[in-house]
Amino acid sequence: MTSIDIAAGRAQAGREAKFRTCPFTGLKVDLAAQRLIVANAVAAVIFLAVGGLFGLLVALTRWPAVHLLPAEWFYLVLTGHGANVLLFWIIFFEIAVLYFASAILLNSRLATPRLGWLAFGLMVVGAAMANVAVLQGDSTVMFTSYPPMKAAPHFYLGLILFAVGALLAVGIFFATLVIAKDERTYEGSVPLVTFGAITAAIIAVYTIASGAVILIPTFLWSIGIVGNIDPLMYKVVWWGMGHSSQQINVSTHVALWYAIAALTVGAVPLSEKVSRTAFLLYILFLQLASAHHLLVEPGISSEWKVFNTSYAMYLAVLGSMIHGLTVPGSIEAAQRRNGFTKGAFEWLRKAPWGNPAFAGMFLSLVMFGFIGGISGVVLGTEQINILMHNTLYVPGHFHGTVVAGTTLAFMAATYLILPLVFQREVAFPKLAKVQPYLFGIGAAGIALFMMGAGTLGVPRRHWDITLTDASIPYEFAAGAFLMMGLNGLFAILAALGGIIYIVVVVASVLWGKRVDPARPAWQFPVTSAAAANVAKYGSHATVKLPGTIILVGVFFVAFMLYYYVNWKYLSAVWPLR
Repeated sequence: MTSIDIAAGRAQAGREAKFRTCPFTGLKVDLAAQRLIVANAVAAVIFLAVGGLFGLLVALTRWPAVHLLPAEWFYLVLTGHGANVLLFWIIFFEIAVLYFASAILLNSRLATPRLGWLAFGLMVVGAAMANVAVLQGDSTVMFTSYPPMKAAPHFYLGLILFAVGALLAVGIFFATLVIAKDERTYEGSVPLVTFGAITAAIIAVYTIASGAVILIPTFLWSIGIVGNIDPLMYKVVWWGMGHSSQQINVSTHVALWYAIAALTVGAVPLSEKVSRTAFLLYILFLQLASAHHLLVEPGISSEWKVFNTSYAMYLAVLGSMIHGLTVPGSIEAAQRRNGFTKGAFEWLRKAPWGNPAFAGMFLSLVMFGFIGGISGVVLGTEQINILMHNTLYVPGHFHGTVVAGTTLAFMAATYLILPLVFQREVAFPKLAKVQPYLFGIGAAGIALFMMGAGTLGVPRRHWDITLTDASIPYEFAAGAFLMMGLNGLFAILAALGGIIYIVVVVASVLWGKRVDPARPAWQFPVTSAAAANVAKYGSHATVKLPGTIILVGVFFVAFMLYYYVNWKYLSAVWPLR
């Protein structure tokens, strides 16, 4: 085949692709990409609803005054909660973001839409199979599924099919980047949001490969072909998927922070090079955080533990701290350009807090940093980790990252996706305005009170903190019961916010007023320069950012004080050596 034939084929493919122009941003939208974004986003919301229901049941069972479910149902529901919210909801939404960041932000056609539908089908079938296996009662192995606990074969097979579909979707994302560059649908470098999506996709390849390495032999073990799975080997490889899948989330939701800030207030990165360097640190070092789940394993050397958690991982932390400065800094710079220049915080007081996209994004930013970020560094310190490993502190930490951070950011982005991609106005706008606050405050309470209970020694996976059936009685401090009661109350608040989100999304998709391309009007406007801000490479000139510097200073003081407090707690157990 000659180069002329190849060029002709590409031109034909381009002619066959159908586009529309977004009335809000002016971006060219490939309709095939739009349909896949819609499908993946809808599937994500469905699995969020299922996983959220399971999560509420878990919280009500852990609340001693309610203690809703018996033990067998508690562990079944806990297994379903982990799979649906940590894998299915988030990865479906991330695939939608990848298609948006490639085809739409780059004004390109999507590579191989048919394969995109195959990927979507594999993911749906795999997720459904795993849920069926859990509900049948033969796969109560929880999120980690550690051997020698064994699930039904179709539980593992479902996860494998889901992973294959996700990997195929990631491949389509990379192929779309190649098409966009080859067909010159954008100028210069890819925009920062797309760069963040590339970071997430690279980590996804590593994550899914780790899952395949361990889940395929575990599936063979479940059907009797493999005789034994070594538990320590399983843990080491599995956490390459189990924790790294959350690093896909971090990269994606940070990219969405930049996107939402650009679309709502006109924020432009303070320095593209610095922000991209932070994403690069994620690619190189973020997966090493997986090691904090292995810090009490006797079969792993102290040298390996110390290197991963006390040296290399700090470079990933540096990446998050850079974003923690540049995202609010870019918002402050934009707001000052918009005329809010009085004092250190007029830009923040007069930010569009009535816009659920902005409100959800900023709450996600603050909660991810102060709750998830600080607690993550504490858990990643080998010496301190021994205090709270396998306590409720651990799920408290990742509720601060995955729920208050990632899920809230994804919810915020939905309020932009509805009019931009679904072409529907947001239904029940008054409910939409309060939803991020209800869910965010609820998620923050869940994280904080679980961490508090964990600090008091409450175990991570026991269904009854009263230990009524224990052969050796043990009674936790009264504060632990208070923490678990407050955790239950805030879980109800978060569930209310989640229900409102689902109702608003479903109502908008099914019955929402269609956006008029000729006279687009939206309850929560995007900035007039939205396309230029989110889809172009560029930095803003250096400006004074007193408000951001104060906020970052508060963060560092909180970080140092909390770190000191945990070392103080550790010193109290030294006489036990």
